[in-house]
Amino acid sequence: MSASVQIVPVATNRQRKAFVDLPFRLYRDDPNWVPPLKGEALGLITPEKNGWFSHAEAQLFLAMRGGQVVGRISAHIDTLAQKMPAEQGFGPGSGQWGLMEAEDEATFRLLLDRAETWLRDHGVTRALGPISMSIWEEPGLLVAGNDHPPTVMMGHHKAEYRGWVERAGYRPVKQLLTYDLDITQEFPPLVRRIIRSGEKNPSIVIREVDKSKFFEEAHIILEILNDAWSDNWGFVPLTEPEIADVGVKLKPIVFNDLIRIAEVDGRPVAFMITLPDLNEAIAPLKGSLLPFGWAKLLLWLRRPQVRTMRVPLMGVRKELQSSRLAGQLAFMMIEAIRLAAITRYGASRGEIGWVLDDNQGMNSIATAIESRVNKVYQVYEKAL
Repeated sequence: MSASVQIVPVATNRQRKAFVDLPFRLYRDDPNWVPPLKGEALGLITPEKNGWFSHAEAQLFLAMRGGQVVGRISAHIDTLAQKMPAEQGFGPGSGQWGLMEAEDEATFRLLLDRAETWLRDHGVTRALGPISMSIWEEPGLLVAGNDHPPTVMMGHHKAEYRGWVERAGYRPVKQLLTYDLDITQEFPPLVRRIIRSGEKNPSIVIREVDKSKFFEEAHIILEILNDAWSDNWGFVPLTEPEIADVGVKLKPIVFNDLIRIAEVDGRPVAFMITLPDLNEAIAPLKGSLLPFGWAKLLLWLRRPQVRTMRVPLMGVRKELQSSRLAGQLAFMMIEAIRLAAITRYGASRGEIGWVLDDNQGMNSIATAIESRVNKVYQVYEKAL
């Protein structure tokens, strides 16, 4: 079967569209796959629309059989990732592949071979994947939790992909976890006592963000994030072009009461971002805003009523991370957002993640509020 497959580099707008269209066919019978908005998916792979390309380069490939697209993959190099310490996951000589989809394992191997060849030709000695395409977008292969839909900005993959990747010589290097939480239930007594203690401390303020000052607030959060996450596995600092593009994408689903900044003695030291699960609104649109999808989405965005809220990012400055105050601030932000999510948005479920499997602080917080792991994403590596 693989003998009739051709691997071609993507070079035209028509090929980019075909790249985006493939999952709509491969997952059409999967009730847990959420079709992305095609315009957003095209923006991810278009350099002019994705600030990540200001420090990265990528080549997309299509697998063709009998004139039909039967697979796809990206190969990419992030120059900022290569400048990070190797012990943090990337480092010199590292490259990535991602956005992988294929009809069968033989086609996948042809695509992977081509991606690896491109990476070698660009000086890469160690490949990691899948990472689609920035570490801040959709890293890792879903290896547990394929039986329920992903939340906003999370990936979904066929269960058989795990075997394909591992039989191609890749070994697991890092797991990324998401946690499921019933937010209608009060937290355990110990957590409630910690929160009440913090509320009595006049030096602590947990405030909402001000969306009218969107980019000012974004820069406060970015500064905390780049400090808080700087020692984490896979960390690559977010850049100004990326923040600008992410801001445009996320601003419609940013609500003041769902994003909190913690201040101690007037200084911002921690933050928590929560997003209403946009996937609940876009799933019925089948990837298109036409003819009436745009009107439905705009109506939803005025005041979303959702089942699920996702917490994609939290951070506490490094200087506080080993202190009791770090956990207290986290619990206080979680509780403030939990109450807003229930009373104003009708939410009943929260999803926290992803969280690195070795992030002891965040995993301990998730355990303390009685959440449970519901999805596991795995990043693999291989020497080239």
